[in-house]
This record gives sequence, C-alpha cells and structure tokens, in this order.
Amino acid sequence: MKIKPLADRVVIKMQEAEETTKSGIILAGSAKEKPEIAEIVAVGPGGIVDGKEVKMQLKVGDKVLTSKYSGTEVKIDDEEYTILRQSDVLAIVD
Repeated sequence: MKIKPLADRVVIKMQEAEETTKSGIILAGSAKEKPEIAEIVAVGPGGIVDGKEVKMQLKVGDKVLTSKYSGTEVKIDDEEYTILRQSDVLAIVD
C-alpha cells in the first residue's frame, strides 16, 4: 500500500534510535530517546493552505529534523510512519 499525502503534508519514517552511547555503553529499550531525525518517503503537492500558497521545499529522500512529538503516527504494512505538515519540519540534515 502506498501513502500519498495531501496539500502541504509529508510522510516520514523515523531513523532508529542509537543503541550505544559515544562511550560504548549499550542502552536498554526504555533508556533510548525518541529519534528526531527522519527520512522523507512521500511529499504532498503543496497548493493553497489556509488561504496562502504553499510551495513544497522538501523532497523524497531528504533527511530532516522534526519536533519530538509532532505529526500523526500511522502503521501500514507493519511499517511505522508519521504524517506531518511541512511547517512542522525544523531543518534538513546534510
């Protein structure tokens, strides 16, 4: 099944959380922080949103930094994705 976001929304897949610290300590599942870096897997067409024209600046494959708890989480074909507005993306990570 494919997800095709509407308007100024994007679909992201969160990166896996680090399992070890920089010093080599292995973290338990509950000690891992929620990842904030994700990869864009689908982008909406943009258009008129709330009376303003929105041009999409993100593209599929971009690595982005998001707010910890932004968007709506969905599960499709045993994969977890988050759907959020382009404005909820904080930055593109190079």
